Amino acid sequence: MTRVASIDASQLVIIDMQAKLSLAMQTDAMQAATKQVQVLTQAAQLLTVPVLLTEQYPQGLGHTLPEILQLAPQALVIEKTTFSACATPKFNAKLSRDKSQVMIAGVEAHICVLQTALDLLAQHKQVFVVEDAIISRAPANRANAIARMREAGCIITNTESVLFEWIGNAQHAAFKDIAKLVR
Repeated sequence: MTRVASIDASQLVIIDMQAKLSLAMQTDAMQAATKQVQVLTQAAQLLTVPVLLTEQYPQGLGHTLPEILQLAPQALVIEKTTFSACATPKFNAKLSRDKSQVMIAGVEAHICVLQTALDLLAQHKQVFVVEDAIISRAPANRANAIARMREAGCIITNTESVLFEWIGNAQHAAFKDIAKLVR
């Protein structure tokens, strides 16, 4: 099994990037993570990588941030109350069975991101945690979650690595558009 993200094998899962949850995060860290999620979302749309969005109890926590939602008009939005998205039957039904790699971004690293990542590993998915696109209220909780996910077998990566692994080389038709996303 390759440890490189493949455009043909990938799907992007954006966990709980919601309005009220974002207010609980440190402002600078939330802005930075949101920017990376936007870049991932734009690249996924450009490269036709499937995108799933989850929303934790949207009646109370609001919906996905509009600046992300508008970049993924075809994305499937899955409402949940479980911390692991995998514990929600609709999520599992919409998760692409023919895509072995799952790129994960979102909120909160030590709760919903962690539990989803661990459950995806148990489903024999190759899980790439996009480190610069995940966040927790407390930086120590985020660091602990990253360590746990790495130890469990997740590949810890970053936005630019994913994008350039997806296209593979500078001859790819989308290279210029992808390069613009990271400037």
